Amino acid sequence: MTRDPHHGRGARSNAGGRYERFAREAFDDGWAEEEIVRLETIVTPELAKSIISTNRSPDISFDQSINPYRGCEHGCVYCYARPNHAYVGLSPGLDFETKLFVKANAAELLEREFAKPSYRPRTIMLGGVTDIYQPIERGYGVTRSLLEVMERWRHPVALITKSQLVIRDLDILARLAERGLAKAAVSVTTLDRRIARVMEPRAAAPHRRIEAIRALVQAGVPTTVMVAPIVPAINDSEIEAILEECAKAGAHAAGYVVLRLPREIKDLFREWLAQHFPDRAGRVMSLVREMRGGRDYDPEWSKRQRGEGPYARLIADRFAIACRRLDLDKPRMALDCTQFTRPVDAGAQQDLFAAND
Repeated sequence: MTRDPHHGRGARSNAGGRYERFAREAFDDGWAEEEIVRLETIVTPELAKSIISTNRSPDISFDQSINPYRGCEHGCVYCYARPNHAYVGLSPGLDFETKLFVKANAAELLEREFAKPSYRPRTIMLGGVTDIYQPIERGYGVTRSLLEVMERWRHPVALITKSQLVIRDLDILARLAERGLAKAAVSVTTLDRRIARVMEPRAAAPHRRIEAIRALVQAGVPTTVMVAPIVPAINDSEIEAILEECAKAGAHAAGYVVLRLPREIKDLFREWLAQHFPDRAGRVMSLVREMRGGRDYDPEWSKRQRGEGPYARLIADRFAIACRRLDLDKPRMALDCTQFTRPVDAGAQQDLFAAND
């Protein structure tokens, strides 16, 4: 039996990015394969020039974010961040999950940003593009260093992840949450271990994510479950079951996003369907197009997260009913931006009352 060289990876191919002059195409010349080389993860440290990204998207709940890593070893086939790898001359396919970049100076840059007299605190989302707790965080610890900066300056922070590694930082998160300065979201896409294994090959198993929600809540961190993405004919039947398990774990609220297939992702996703779900590939894409006005993807702000049409409305109704029943339909929680304080060792006089907290 020939071992799959892509075992443990999400994408099935490594087509060049859209900005490359030449395209690579696989070709079978009839000769037997030589030695199969397993794909290894390569991490490149980089010195970023800035660290806080801003956006004005009306369908995103935050306008400031930090992403300490580019690329993501979790290998989720549906990841909407994959096309970003084309900007650095790499493939949104296998390169995205095997050739990673770490912003080694992230904490230093954040300290500098906070120290600017013109800076005004607003909640910063850690993540939102690639996972801040992907496997390489165990060694690099950039996310934890950013949380340490947030605590020093008493800055409000939100985070989203699908990794159980988040519980490593419960000490900091609990202290921030006690002051109303932290909240978390955990992505739970499926409860089916087989689906999770092939759709999100290096992310935490479903039951581990439920455990992470429970641990965060017990530590006093307000936690939302994100059922994202909802993939028609793959995991859409699990909406209610996922919400029920997360409610039992103590989740405070819930949100969802339907599958998005911008740019190169549509081809990567079709390859993945043909490999793992050939019996329903046609049905999946038919429902996707039904929610996207006949196309694989509609980038319009009012439609890209939820889709449109009868099937999209059915998902929205099911989700809303389940959230009401499980008390997960709470409004978005605002964090406190008034406690932002310049640390003594940052060169400013300490506040008289803050010193006695």
